[in-house]
Amino acid sequence: MKQLRLLVLSALLLGSIVMTQAQETSDSVAVTVYNEGTALIRDQRTLTLDEGLNTVNFTDVAATIDRTSVTFNSVSNPDGTFVLEQNYIYDLVNSDALLTRYLDEIINITTSDGTVYTGQLLSGRNSEAILRADNGEVLVINLSDARDIRFPSLPDGLITRPTLQWLLSSSTAGEQQVELTYLAGGMNWSADYNVLLGTDETSLDINGWVTLNNNSGRAFDNAQLKLVAGELNRVRPDAPVARTQALAMDMEEDMAFDGNAVEQRELFEYQLYEIGRPVTVGNNETKQIEFVTGSAVQATTFFVFDVSPQFGAYYSPIDYPEGYGTYTEGVVQTFLEFNTGEESGLDADLPAGRIRVYQEDVDGAGLLIGENFIDHTPNGEDVRIYLGNAFDLVGERTQTNFEFVSNNVIQETFEIRLRNRKDNETVEIRIPERLYRWSDWEIVESSVAFVQENSSTVEFRVNVEPDVEQVVTYTVQYTFPDRR
Repeated sequence: MKQLRLLVLSALLLGSIVMTQAQETSDSVAVTVYNEGTALIRDQRTLTLDEGLNTVNFTDVAATIDRTSVTFNSVSNPDGTFVLEQNYIYDLVNSDALLTRYLDEIINITTSDGTVYTGQLLSGRNSEAILRADNGEVLVINLSDARDIRFPSLPDGLITRPTLQWLLSSSTAGEQQVELTYLAGGMNWSADYNVLLGTDETSLDINGWVTLNNNSGRAFDNAQLKLVAGELNRVRPDAPVARTQALAMDMEEDMAFDGNAVEQRELFEYQLYEIGRPVTVGNNETKQIEFVTGSAVQATTFFVFDVSPQFGAYYSPIDYPEGYGTYTEGVVQTFLEFNTGEESGLDADLPAGRIRVYQEDVDGAGLLIGENFIDHTPNGEDVRIYLGNAFDLVGERTQTNFEFVSNNVIQETFEIRLRNRKDNETVEIRIPERLYRWSDWEIVESSVAFVQENSSTVEFRVNVEPDVEQVVTYTVQYTFPDRR
């Protein structure tokens, strides 16, 4: 290796550097997309190198490349080929760049009415071109009125695509396969789920789709595609990396895709999904791929009347009678719940994403009944989805009594009325009650059974028959610290 370094130094002194263009078609490309807006690109191409120093232009990289993340490796000659310098050239050709480069040069501008102006470009800023004609006359042309601008040639230093340029040293001449790996922004993915809830509301069918967005500034043809689900920590740079803006978005759905071709496995503390076939992802494109399916998955729907005060913290003994309200009307919320485990019939991890729930009408048409987002949910965990508010269920909560039992003990009584206006369906309604006044509490009387959810919350569950009002009452006793 020491001898090779000496040869590199000698070549630098002699100035024998060969310019090489990497082939634009990748031998293979692999894309790993994280759902935090980052992708890892692995691109293999073929170079023809001379022995010694070579300047290589590697074009068609993502415009959102993180140039500090680039790694280069020669697959054919790993010990004899290495990078001495790397430049990222992103001064792309556009009208502003050309006007800047052609200051003091002669250009032609044709306006929308066909008039041709020729002169020395004095300025091309603020959407105006200022020309000096041969007779010394100065012309100011609004560029919004320009139909055509002609420049003599493309100036040095301007390129049509983002390019990595390397100074490589090679111990041998001939073709080599090299591998470039880098991180890029502008790519992300999420999960979208479509759920068809059975008419008996005890089972559901689910289809999960990967929704992949590519705004990286590059298309990937026949790529090996992997998707990583989880919260990956990234250090955010102080200065933003150059980004391209999405000008259009095309939707492509692989509706006939076999979901079994998506392999799921663990990667460190994340879940990885690998598509089992080459995938082409265009720039400024949204692509969907099915990755999970389940049928006849056990499910349940339930209702919640939740109007008790939200618990924050115990700041002091709150013993004034009104508390956080003595009368409250509220809606009854509708929820769908199912488990992702094998026993429920699904047996799958569900990455975070949007979930839409449908139910068939009498004519067989599926109608949307709710939409929400779910977090990353491992296999075997419950998924609870808020669908909306019930139309024909009504509830109200009233404080009916407040009294001091002693100097530091109070009792408070609430009455909760629930009305079911459905035609012929009995429903279960859950009632969470937060005992917010103080940590030392006891339910001393209750008309129905309850379950203690945590240190400050109990939950009542009652069945309400059609066209019936169900009343729940309870009395809670708080014991405050002795104030004497």
